[in-house]
Amino acid sequence: MAEEEGWIREKEQILSSDDYGKDLTSVLRLLSKHKAFEDEMSGRYTHLQQTIREGEEMIADDHFGSDKIRERIMDIQEQWANLEQLSAIRKKRLEEASNLHQFQADADDIDTWMLDVLRIVSSSDVGHDEYSTQSLVRKHKDVAEEIASYRPVIDTLEEQSKALPEEHAQSPEVLSRLSGIEERYKEVTELTRLRKQALQDALALYKMSSEADACELWIDEKEQWLISMQIPEKLEDLEVIQHRFESLEPEMNNQASRVAVVNQIARQLIHSGHPSEKEIKAQQDKLNTRWSQFRDLVDQKKDSLSSALGVQNYHLECNETKSWIREKTKVIESTQELGNDLAGVMALQRKLTGMERDLAAIEDKLSDLQKEAERLAAEHPDQAQAIMGRLAEITDVWEEMKTTLKNREESLGEASKLQQFLRDLDDFQSWLSRTQTAIASEDMPNTLTEAEKLLTQHENIKNEINNYEEDYQKMRDMGEMVTQGQTDAQYMFLRQRLQALDTGWNELHKMWENRQSLLSQSHAYQLFLRDTKQAEAFLNNQEYVLAHTELPNTLESAEAAIKKQEDFMTTMDANEEKINAVVETGRRLVSDGNISSDKIQEKVDSIDDRHKKNREAASELLMRLKDNRDLQKFLQDCQELSLWINEKMLTAQDMSYDEARNLHSKWLKHQAFMAELQSNKEWLDKIEKDGMQLVAEKPETEVVVKEKMSSLHKMWDDLESTTQTKAQCLFDANKAELFTQSCADLDKWLMGLEGQIHSDDYGKDLTSVSILLKKQQMLENQVEVRKKEVEELQGQAKVLSLEGKDTDEVDSRRQVVEQKFNELLAPLQQRKNYLMASKEIHQFNRDVEDEILWVEERMAIATSTDHGHNLQTVQLLIKKNQTLQKEIQGHQPRIDDIFERSQNILTDGSPNAEAIRQRLAGLQELWNLMIEETEKRHARLEESHKAQQYYFDAAEAEAWMSEQELYMMSEEKAKDEQSAVAMLKKHQILEQAVEDYAETVHQLSKTSRALVAAGHPESERIGMRQSQVDKLYAGLKDLSEERRGKLDERHRLFQLNREVDDLEQWIAEREVVAGSHELGQDYEHVTMLQERFREFARDTGNIGQERVDAVNQMADELINSGHSDAATIAEWKDGLNEAWADLLELIDTRTQILAASYELHKFYHDAKEILGRIDDKHKKLPEELGRDQNTVEALQRMHTTFEHDIQALGTQVRQLQEDAARLQSAYAGDKADDIQKRENEVLEAWKMLLDSCEGRRVRLFDTGDKFRFFSMVRDLMLWMEDVIRLIEAQEKPRDVSSVELLMNNHQGIKAEIDARNDSFTTCIELGKSLLARKHYASEEIKEKLLQLTDKRKDMIDKWEDRWEWLRLILEVHQFSRDAGVAEAWLLGQEPYLSSREIGLSVDEVEKLIKRHEAFEKSAATWEERFSALERLTTLELLEVRRLQEEEERRRKPPSPEPLPQPAEDSESPQQWDGKGEQISQNGLPSDQESPRATDAVDAGEIVNGVAEQRTSSKEPSPIPSPSSDRKARGSIQAATMPTKSQDITTQMEGVLHRKHEWEGHNKKASSRSWHNVYCVINNQEMGFYKDSKNASQGIPYHNEIPVSLKEAVCEVAIDYKKKKHVFKLRITDGNEYLFQAKDDEEMNTWIQAISLANTWDKSEVSPSSQSTPASSRAQTLPTSVTVMNDSSPGKREKDKEKDKEKRFSLFGKKK
Repeated sequence: MAEEEGWIREKEQILSSDDYGKDLTSVLRLLSKHKAFEDEMSGRYTHLQQTIREGEEMIADDHFGSDKIRERIMDIQEQWANLEQLSAIRKKRLEEASNLHQFQADADDIDTWMLDVLRIVSSSDVGHDEYSTQSLVRKHKDVAEEIASYRPVIDTLEEQSKALPEEHAQSPEVLSRLSGIEERYKEVTELTRLRKQALQDALALYKMSSEADACELWIDEKEQWLISMQIPEKLEDLEVIQHRFESLEPEMNNQASRVAVVNQIARQLIHSGHPSEKEIKAQQDKLNTRWSQFRDLVDQKKDSLSSALGVQNYHLECNETKSWIREKTKVIESTQELGNDLAGVMALQRKLTGMERDLAAIEDKLSDLQKEAERLAAEHPDQAQAIMGRLAEITDVWEEMKTTLKNREESLGEASKLQQFLRDLDDFQSWLSRTQTAIASEDMPNTLTEAEKLLTQHENIKNEINNYEEDYQKMRDMGEMVTQGQTDAQYMFLRQRLQALDTGWNELHKMWENRQSLLSQSHAYQLFLRDTKQAEAFLNNQEYVLAHTELPNTLESAEAAIKKQEDFMTTMDANEEKINAVVETGRRLVSDGNISSDKIQEKVDSIDDRHKKNREAASELLMRLKDNRDLQKFLQDCQELSLWINEKMLTAQDMSYDEARNLHSKWLKHQAFMAELQSNKEWLDKIEKDGMQLVAEKPETEVVVKEKMSSLHKMWDDLESTTQTKAQCLFDANKAELFTQSCADLDKWLMGLEGQIHSDDYGKDLTSVSILLKKQQMLENQVEVRKKEVEELQGQAKVLSLEGKDTDEVDSRRQVVEQKFNELLAPLQQRKNYLMASKEIHQFNRDVEDEILWVEERMAIATSTDHGHNLQTVQLLIKKNQTLQKEIQGHQPRIDDIFERSQNILTDGSPNAEAIRQRLAGLQELWNLMIEETEKRHARLEESHKAQQYYFDAAEAEAWMSEQELYMMSEEKAKDEQSAVAMLKKHQILEQAVEDYAETVHQLSKTSRALVAAGHPESERIGMRQSQVDKLYAGLKDLSEERRGKLDERHRLFQLNREVDDLEQWIAEREVVAGSHELGQDYEHVTMLQERFREFARDTGNIGQERVDAVNQMADELINSGHSDAATIAEWKDGLNEAWADLLELIDTRTQILAASYELHKFYHDAKEILGRIDDKHKKLPEELGRDQNTVEALQRMHTTFEHDIQALGTQVRQLQEDAARLQSAYAGDKADDIQKRENEVLEAWKMLLDSCEGRRVRLFDTGDKFRFFSMVRDLMLWMEDVIRLIEAQEKPRDVSSVELLMNNHQGIKAEIDARNDSFTTCIELGKSLLARKHYASEEIKEKLLQLTDKRKDMIDKWEDRWEWLRLILEVHQFSRDAGVAEAWLLGQEPYLSSREIGLSVDEVEKLIKRHEAFEKSAATWEERFSALERLTTLELLEVRRLQEEEERRRKPPSPEPLPQPAEDSESPQQWDGKGEQISQNGLPSDQESPRATDAVDAGEIVNGVAEQRTSSKEPSPIPSPSSDRKARGSIQAATMPTKSQDITTQMEGVLHRKHEWEGHNKKASSRSWHNVYCVINNQEMGFYKDSKNASQGIPYHNEIPVSLKEAVCEVAIDYKKKKHVFKLRITDGNEYLFQAKDDEEMNTWIQAISLANTWDKSEVSPSSQSTPASSRAQTLPTSVTVMNDSSPGKREKDKEKDKEKRFSLFGKKK
């Protein structure tokens, strides 16, 4: 127990310590110690329980020290509980400290990341050209994405801070740390946005400059062409230049879009406030000015060209018009050969008719030329005389032709009259055809205005026909006179034309009548539509009002709403007439067979339905409003009664009756008040009755009514109770006097009532009876009130008798009053019954008389024998009869009511019963007779309606078919194609109408059969009428077919004749063009000729062949069909085909000649143009090479654009060579030599241009490389100077931590140097390549290369010297620290050794012995550490080495040997570093060195994949490995010394998704979220980095130490189901990671790589680095220094942690 108590006290001291660690490592160490303590505590708890059980057994055995044992047990248990409490508190505080330090470490990582990112985003480099800026933009995009993706890390840190204890979470340090991180993140975000904007602005600026330069270059080229261009005078040259302008237009459009792009970019840059705003604005203004000047120049040149073309085209048109007039003059002169007979006159007429059309066209052309000449003369004053002269020539030729025509007409003589007649005949037929076409129009009006307009136009046509009546008669008379007695074929043809004229005139009248009927129907339809719109407007308004009417909330508003609704319904009634008129009109149109009957019927149905619905909705709304009015009336009555009750309640509650003098008057007033209450009780009953009636009629108001009624009853009951209470009080105050007065009043009232009851007046008529009943009702109300007063007298009498008054007198007076009152009740009721019976008899007699009069009025209508004589009258009579039937049906309830009331009267035994029965029988007989007559009349009207409807339809059908039959029987024949088409079209319409009419005839037949089958009285007449209709329709169809065949045959003949004439004339005109022999004077001219002829040939071939084939097909069809004129048709066909074949042959010949001429002239033109363009490009090639990199790049872009432009020239040159070879084979002699000469000139010029371009491109490329090399050298030199200043400016360290901090910073400098290796390599390779190709600035480049390599060597030497010095200083400070710790331990143990205590008891002696044994064990462990302190440090070894060398030099004479090579120089600190692990305490090789340690040293000589070149202290490796050769080639030999590299290779690397599962064997990881990491497997270690860039620079992910893969287990994570492709890596120290790959293949590859790295044998190292295993290595301080030599950051951190753990296990830290 004493041992346990001592252990508990010792542990309590430890647990009570305030040391919770100063950093994350120390806290984790303390946590591990505390966990070990808890394990120890759990082990001791078992032993303690065993000891306690032994003590309890001793107590149970009644040991003599039981009390002391029990006391010790309780004490030890209390101490153990206290120890557990202290353990829990310390564990909690350690965990809190761990969370705090973890938070600080993560915050440090975030600060480091932010500083790195801040350095990147705050850079002012925006690139020097478009390509570099685009590269920076892409890099910045990656950085921005990285910044955005880093936000969750900061949020995670905030969550960590919330998980801290309250005192830490709210501490200023944590809050300021979080706010500082958040502010820096916002700053980084803002700088990122600003840098993005700056890069975009720079990119836009470079793009704008490039586009502007290209635009200006194009403008310069085109301006030179425009300025040098001269406007030619020939039309062919003008057309060539115009063609060039047309090709310039799309180029200008492209350039305009580029100028617009430049302006848009400039506006964006200026709007965003670019620092170079003025330069941008100047460049934009310059480009816009150049562009506007260029457009003005183009417009000026184009106007000049257009003006010149106008003049030349004017001259050309003058020549063509002059030739045209002369041709027509020749045609007029050729008519002299025709005779003066009818045949000659008709032929002359045909020619002159065509001539008149041509003359009208020539006259229009002359007027156009006149205007054009005036305009051109004003624009070109210098050419005005020539222009007007050409116009005068044409005018003279025109006057000459008119004179010739006039002379020809005068020479005709008598034939002119015949010619005039024929001309008038043609004019009249033309007018007749036009008029028929106008009348036959199928245009239908869509509006009323159009219908009226068409009707007016149709009337105008009628007037025009009437005006032509006289001309028609003259024409007929003249024709009969001319053709009378003539048998010639021409006269027969003229006679046929006159007959056709008669037929056309008659048809014109019929067509006008048909059209008039159609337009009238359309006009009626449009009128109906107008009225329909008005009716629909009414209906829409009604629907809107009905849909938006709401129920009011007050009686006044309810009555107003009802009045408004009634007014609205009155308006509806007023509008109903209009709506009904529209409906009636529509139905009448439908019955009349309007052409739009379907649409009209649809409209009528729609309007009728909507009108009925509106009527129903209005009635329903009125009912709802009335119901609402009743409800509001009830509510208002309730409100008025409530107010009245409240008012009376105030009166009833008035108790001021203390004075005796007015007590009786108060009693009388109160009696009157009570009487008033009783009289108004009917008010409440009436309201209740109305409410119940309202609920019965409208159940939806039940809740409101019952609520109001319950409230009123409650108020009424309160009023009555209050009134009774007040009456009782008043009565009690003066009972006797009140009783006497009450009896006197009742006696007086009864006397007056008796006189009224015994009256014999029961009324003489209905009015007087109603007045007497009202008086009777008033008496009954008074009786009810007095009855209650009589009942009150009984109560008063009882009260007086109780008070001892004169009882007999009181009772006698009361009984007298009661007796009189009761005697009057029976006479009163009897008088009421007499009055009610008198009223009922008088009312019944009046109703019977009214009904008899009503029936007699309707009987005359029901017995009428007028059944109508046509359809309209029958329909009207049917509608009247239907109205009468509806009235009878509506009146039936009143008749039934009269008969029911008569039964009641007869049962009562009325004295007039017999008279009443007679009058009822007469009424019943009249009523039945009227119903029977109404039914009979309805049946008769229905039969009449069916017959009249059939007669009406049959009459319409016969009229229509008769009209069509007249047309079908017409013998009129078409005189030309136009009239044939019109007649055929008209016949087709009529034929279709006849086909459509078959349904109407069929419907008539069906109707007639139905009527005959039904036994109609007029069946025989109906059958005869139907047979007439069927025969008429069959004959009409036969006539239609016959007429159709004649019209088709005539129309096809006229079509063929017209087609043949037109096609022959067209072929003749085309032959004139195809027979031309002009070949062109130059390329432009021949191009124009060829284009025109190609278009001519294409149009001729396409149009002509199609027309010829169509004519041939038409002729073949007519011949095959057996046409009467088949011989003539065949002759027309043969002549046409011969003319077409001749034309095609001419076109082919002309095409070949023009093609040969075009090829030759095109070659000459292309050669000249290409040569000019080559010379122009050669002149534009500049000699400037640029002053700096930017100007060189601008010149290179311009030269690239220039080379791109001349590529098109190369294509043209090659095409020219091909053309020349082809033409030389086709031509001979001078033509061939000329072709060869032109080709040679072009080839020589093209070769010179290419050579010049290539030479300039090479010079520009060399110049650009030179400036780029100088820029790279300048940047690297400035950077190396900054690095050297940074190395030399470091302060001197004071302790181990400051040395380690300086070493870390120095390693950062090394990483930065290594990161620049690629830049050095690129720069040096560029310089070497420039020297290799003998650059024109080779001397300057060589000098820059030497400066760069010397500066780099100096920088690396300074870094290595500083590194060796820091390592030595670190070893010295570590030795000083460890020696101080050891000395402190010795000082702490000296008091114990000098103590003289030997113990006073056995227990004390045993404790001292145990304590001394523990001291000896501790001393044994410290002995090894003291021996480690005795070993020499590296500095001491260097000093010993230096002294030995000095001693050897003193012993030996000076050697005449030359200086050793750099590889054999005296050992530097670096060389000692490479062999430090092989030197023991005595300077001899140690047997306890491990290959792994050597491997770590060798691996430390590779930084970020670049071989760190060092020299060996003893023997350099004679044969370097392949890897060392490769890495030696990658370094710059001019800046380094001969080195030895180790063969360390990266086995595998790539990006994986990682999750940290376990930190130890029994501890979950604090952060188990998934992260993307860049994993690198190197030897037997696996490092984690953020990306490949950080991996190449050696920057680990969150400063994590690479994990060792030795004896690690890697397998597929089968138990993890949340993600796919996941494998598990378990390390020997308890850490466990999950990794996710992209697919199974990648996962298996990583598992194999980790397994290979686990089994990789690392024992094969170079002989100079072999040593013994590391398991027995002495824990010396130089060893830890050697481990620091590892240049890999991950390895270095790991070794540093191991070293710390060793030191912490050796020495305890001081507070």
